[in-house]
Amino acid sequence: MPIYPPILKRGDTIGIVTLGSPLAPDTIHTGISVLQSMGFQVILGDYVYAVNGFLAGTDEQRAIDLMNMFANPKVNMILPTRGGVGVAGILPYLDYELISANPKILTGYSDVSVLLNTLYQFSDLVTFSSLLLIDFKASTPAFNFNQFFEAVSTVKSPRRIQNPPGRVLTSKVVGNVTAPMVGGNLSSITDTLGTSFEIDTRGKILFLEEIHEPINKVYRMIKHLILAGKMYDCVGIVMGECSGCPDAYGKSYNDLINELLVPLGKPLMTNLAAAHGIYKVAVPIGALVNLNTYTSTLTVLEPTVSTITRR
Repeated sequence: MPIYPPILKRGDTIGIVTLGSPLAPDTIHTGISVLQSMGFQVILGDYVYAVNGFLAGTDEQRAIDLMNMFANPKVNMILPTRGGVGVAGILPYLDYELISANPKILTGYSDVSVLLNTLYQFSDLVTFSSLLLIDFKASTPAFNFNQFFEAVSTVKSPRRIQNPPGRVLTSKVVGNVTAPMVGGNLSSITDTLGTSFEIDTRGKILFLEEIHEPINKVYRMIKHLILAGKMYDCVGIVMGECSGCPDAYGKSYNDLINELLVPLGKPLMTNLAAAHGIYKVAVPIGALVNLNTYTSTLTVLEPTVSTITRR
């Protein structure tokens, strides 16, 4: 059974960790200031500012920071500073039983996608493909904050996942399925294949998005997931944006969807504004979702946080 983390309330404590690539201190300070202005308390991991080349400290150090946040009874939510690369490196060092026994809101996207899905698979924890610390800044659209707080600070149910005005959800293959949702960043998810932390799409709705990859490389990753059986195992597919992905050899992102995914015959929706795009809907990883491509709707059927006091 999925474990829904306790609801986030004003005045709660948010633990900040850097789990992949390092982030400039000034950017971290900006995010902390915005969180504090919203009424939250902030605790920093020991290695938030660490730099080890393209990583923020060693794999073990970054894992220790995350585990300390789960073990700390004062922390209500865990917020990674950014994704980048390297999040998969911490996975062997995590205590999944301890995480399951101390459920907390964990949110993020980009390379954090591998952690979101791993915690759902190994700890039954519902996580959120939503904001990172880098998104807590003045220029972030109000839409993004509204989506985030509706998911983690209310028990509204059912909750429709809707694009911002002017961004139309497009149904490519009609169908109506209800299942847990998994997925996230395409390149990060593809990198889990063949590992102990390979994404499990059996009986799931699969959500994917990407950024700054040429379409010929996006083709390779989608085809890899198909050949690995992930597209056959899932019951429905939701494709987000491919932000800043240049066409290649006369092919576009939409061409790939039409040529590779439509023939699979699974209920298929495209153009979800999420993760790397300017607008970010809040996608719960592991929660029960209805994908209805007859009506072009995506609906979370249960509250994604709990009002029950933490154990």
